[in-house]
Amino acid sequence: MTRALTRLHPRSRRPLLGALLALGLLGGAQARTVKIISADTLELRQVDGQELVIIAGESVELRVDDDVVRAKRVEFNRTRRTLTLVGAASYRSAKDAQDLRGENLVVELGQEQISGEDVLISDAALEIRGAEVERIPGQLRATGGYFTTCARCGRTPNDYAFRAERLIVYPGDRLVAYRAQVLLADVPVFFLPVLVLPLNDKDRQPRLEIGRDAVDGYTVQADLPFSIGSSTLGTTLLRYYQNRSPSVGLGVDLRSYAPLPYVDRVNLYALANPRPVGQSGYDVDLNFGVRGRIPLATATRDLDYSLDVTRRDIGRAATDPERGVTRVNFSARAEYPLFSAEFNYVNRFGPPPTTALSNEDTLYLPEVVVDPKPYTNGGLSADFRVKAGRYTGRVNPLARSVAGQGPNITTSRLEEQHTISYTAKPWRDADLTLNNSFTGRYYGTGARTVDLRLSGQLTQRFNTTNSFTVSAAYNRIEGTSPFAFDALSGRLLEAPISVSVNTVPVRDVTFSVSSSRNLFARPAQQPTTFTLNVNRRPLTLGSSATVDLLDKELDAFSFNATLADADAGKVTVTPAQPATGTTPARPATATRTSRWPAPKLSLTASGSYTKEQGPGPLTVTATVNGDERSDFFSASVTHAMRTPEITAVGVRYNLSGTRDTVLNSLRLSGSETLNPPTGQLVGDATLTWRGRYEFKTTHNLRLVRVPGATDSGTLFFSVGTVGGAATNWNLSYGGPYDLGRGGFTRPALTGSFNTTRPGQSLSLTAAVNTPGLDQPRLELARADVSAAWNAERFSASGRAIYTRTREGTFPDDKARDRLSLEPLRFSLGLGRAGQPPGAYVTLGLRQSFEWLDGVRQNPQPLSPVLGLTIDRCCWALQAEADLGLRRFRVAVGLPGQTYYPLFDLERDRVNVPLLPTLP
Repeated sequence: MTRALTRLHPRSRRPLLGALLALGLLGGAQARTVKIISADTLELRQVDGQELVIIAGESVELRVDDDVVRAKRVEFNRTRRTLTLVGAASYRSAKDAQDLRGENLVVELGQEQISGEDVLISDAALEIRGAEVERIPGQLRATGGYFTTCARCGRTPNDYAFRAERLIVYPGDRLVAYRAQVLLADVPVFFLPVLVLPLNDKDRQPRLEIGRDAVDGYTVQADLPFSIGSSTLGTTLLRYYQNRSPSVGLGVDLRSYAPLPYVDRVNLYALANPRPVGQSGYDVDLNFGVRGRIPLATATRDLDYSLDVTRRDIGRAATDPERGVTRVNFSARAEYPLFSAEFNYVNRFGPPPTTALSNEDTLYLPEVVVDPKPYTNGGLSADFRVKAGRYTGRVNPLARSVAGQGPNITTSRLEEQHTISYTAKPWRDADLTLNNSFTGRYYGTGARTVDLRLSGQLTQRFNTTNSFTVSAAYNRIEGTSPFAFDALSGRLLEAPISVSVNTVPVRDVTFSVSSSRNLFARPAQQPTTFTLNVNRRPLTLGSSATVDLLDKELDAFSFNATLADADAGKVTVTPAQPATGTTPARPATATRTSRWPAPKLSLTASGSYTKEQGPGPLTVTATVNGDERSDFFSASVTHAMRTPEITAVGVRYNLSGTRDTVLNSLRLSGSETLNPPTGQLVGDATLTWRGRYEFKTTHNLRLVRVPGATDSGTLFFSVGTVGGAATNWNLSYGGPYDLGRGGFTRPALTGSFNTTRPGQSLSLTAAVNTPGLDQPRLELARADVSAAWNAERFSASGRAIYTRTREGTFPDDKARDRLSLEPLRFSLGLGRAGQPPGAYVTLGLRQSFEWLDGVRQNPQPLSPVLGLTIDRCCWALQAEADLGLRRFRVAVGLPGQTYYPLFDLERDRVNVPLLPTLP
């Protein structure tokens, strides 16, 4: 039976479909949200008791959360919560970054599964084709499949590929193919009953590592992947230590997806490892986790549960109190139309704790939480919550009733929380708000804690700018918890009553008064606050004062006043208006924003006062603005009222030339601050020409040198280009300066040059110590050179750092020179002309040289590193030989993963990972 047929005009498609969605047409898709982006027709049907929504058009596009669906016809079954994409269609998974294209795709919204025929699946690493394909969370399954990692390279034919009767892909982990043919250049080469191909999860790669340790002797670590059926995959962990007793350790690391009904995920990591030399037996690490959902008949969502069991013994000392401790954490949550319920069980098994548990390690033995849905009726709302359980936690040291119980205590606990609020409008322009919050905890030891808060507020508005508010509250906190994790911060009993008035007595002026009194705090009370704000040109004033009305004392006062009006010279003329039948004639008028005589001048003053510290500093600032908006000159004086003395005098300026802003543009900016009590002078100045070159000076000097100091401060001069350009340079001279002796004590000349072009970069930095009052030598102290050059098939890069330091006292000191290459690299690409290189040969050198008084301190020979990389887009081979360390490595890389080592040979260590051939 067809209920409705809607044909959408192009201009009305999206609004109408959006309205249907807002009415809940597609709301049956559980937690997933379906949005229609574009369509032509929308049809509603009832077939065999099932409600269908038919969406059709030349180009139908839907959004399922962040996933994108494109087809010409989509049948949405609201009863079964499925999307059927009729004909050729595509599904883009945002979470896995995968594209599925095929015929008659079926999307199950509840379980997030997709199935279809003649499907092509592609992502950043693989391309998979299958006669029948099914996608479920964590897996891709294909029958009659063909897969390769070379499809995105654009090479024909593919370097390598595989055909399989059945394959399972675990995204980001591995691919398992059954009855597979290995194809090289699309030619069958050999047959394998089972093939496992690692993808890009480094922790899941097969590994075989052989080494030798001074204590354990020969050691072997092997990680061998496996799979069980289509839902479980893992790794067998094998360990061998020659000198331990026992010598062999065994473990497993596996993940299982939906192995049983009502179980979504199972994780297991278990390793029994031999104890260190001198001990016998095994140390055990265990991490077991289960996640799942159980349908409930009357619940609004499935019951979610999780179980975690953990134990960590490997690497712990024999005296560690956490050795042998197994922790169990179980939680379950169900949600019903009227309430939600939660069950928590957290415990530990093994040696009892000898020290106090942290708040995060509190044990729930168990805990039940019942949370009814909030109740609302007009302006009334109420929310309740109840917790009950038995707990073990750290003892509250302030609880006298449990003194002597030890560091931890176990007892029952009942907690009730509620929040009730009521809002109303008792009469015109009035708002009334009442609130009540309560938290009560009751313990098996007889103790209890109460946190009660009652409040009410009434606001009356007059006109639109004036208001009167009165509020009252009653707050009470009492009781002592035996547990430290929920201990209250202290006792509280107060009943504050406050009154506030906000008014606008005249235009552009606001005035407010607020006062509060605590009925249980006598005689000490909060002072009354007065606030006055004026915003009428040329005056802008902000002031606040707090007054103790009982003692008739001023507690605090602050103000900030500004006299300024940049528009004072402008006159606004209102033309005359002739008389009409309803209004008399009005003559022309001329108005000003204010009568401030200097539009370019602004004066600012700020100050404060507190009863404890007396008057604060008074700061007066005068600023003159130029014709340009960015030009100004500002002078300020800060006067300490208590001393009294001037503590700071400063100027700031920003000036620009106006004769020729293009050919001769100059800009001068800077600041200067003098502190008369200490004689410290701090400032800087910058002269910029044409926005490209700048001369800058900075100083921080004391006019009177501190006793025992060898200088008065620092002084620097620099010239160079403004930063940010592709080519920039800078030359700086300065350092510590002594005003008494009239010269630099330890000056330095520093220069830098940087240039960047496509494929090229060069950076030079050097620092030269120049003669000064306390520095007799002229010498190079540091040099840093960094360069890179890239051509079509050749590239070179490197960095060299030279430093010189001195040991001893002049003239018998010795120079220590260091030269570090970090590193030097040369690369040559090999391949046919007109095609990207297929192989690269590299030479690298990373080494340090050191001389003391001209004598080489580390006379080792050069240690270059030779490398060969074969890059075929869908696979790569890398070989490296470090001649200094005598280390040789060979690795292979596949798309989406880092290089996977085939073998790694060192002087006393051999690492030969296993190539995967069996699950």
